[in-house]
Amino acid sequence: MQIIECVPNYSEGRDPMVIQQIADAIRSVNGVRLLNIDPGEAANRTVMTFIGEAAAVVEAAFRGAAKAAELIDMQQQHGTHPRVGATDVLPLIPISGITLEECAQLARQLARRMADELGIPCYCYEAAAFKPERQNLAFCRRGEYEALHDKLTTKERQPDFMPADLSRAAKTGCSVVGARDFLIAVNFNLNTTSVPIAHAIACDVRQKGRKIDGVWHPGTLRGVKAIGWYIEEYGIAQVSMNITNFHVTPLHRAYEEVCRCARLHGVEVTGTEIIGMVPPQVLTDAARYFLQQQGQPIPTNENDLITVAIKSMSLDDLGPFENKCLPLSSL
Repeated sequence: MQIIECVPNYSEGRDPMVIQQIADAIRSVNGVRLLNIDPGEAANRTVMTFIGEAAAVVEAAFRGAAKAAELIDMQQQHGTHPRVGATDVLPLIPISGITLEECAQLARQLARRMADELGIPCYCYEAAAFKPERQNLAFCRRGEYEALHDKLTTKERQPDFMPADLSRAAKTGCSVVGARDFLIAVNFNLNTTSVPIAHAIACDVRQKGRKIDGVWHPGTLRGVKAIGWYIEEYGIAQVSMNITNFHVTPLHRAYEEVCRCARLHGVEVTGTEIIGMVPPQVLTDAARYFLQQQGQPIPTNENDLITVAIKSMSLDDLGPFENKCLPLSSL
């Protein structure tokens, strides 16, 4: 059986009725399990995580995009998170019985269908990219929704799949559809409201680093993308991070490095916020690391390890920690 995960990001995080209707569209497909809904008011963005057999997940992704196109008007949308469309980014992730390349083919088929049937211009990114530069999500999002006209009218910037009728594009924006491996989306909370400080820490740690006198100087963490922003919902600045390869840079390593760099800028990390879901290994590995650092015995029970990870990285800083672990053992 081919099992895949889908983690679409919708450009609506404030209206619970809109979020609920998109979720219901996803749930309407038999064989799909909607595992998590993670809305963000200030970012005005909701991340949903669902899993199931490949054909069912792709159909659910299409129905979710159709409902988002119906309910979200990008001409009125504002938020702190970069975005290009109502269904902003839509990645397919292989779980078992399927390869990343097979997920890429499914993503391309889905992008074509969204363009043909929903009128949504679609880029293909990561493993599904047709052009090397479009493997990078940030490249596809460049200019965000506000650059829509340029994206649609400039040949080299045009999406990979263009609808025959562009009349809906102003409302829906574009979507970036692709296939990738697991990605950890995480925000580190700072005891400051300063976006410049948060962004400076992000530049310190992200692989791309920062540009000085026209030259890029890499950061300290491989496979990491990061920006700094202010979240009005919580009244704090955050380092918002995507860890694209948690085997190279595990979550606990990222946490410790952000803490170190924050101290260099005179601030502290007060906690960690995981967006979406992660494999249980991410948290159990973190727990083992922190316990080894303290010379403490390591429990064998997974729930006990996850409790240690929650406390060690203050995963409950902004509220009670919900179960963010993908139920891989039950598939």
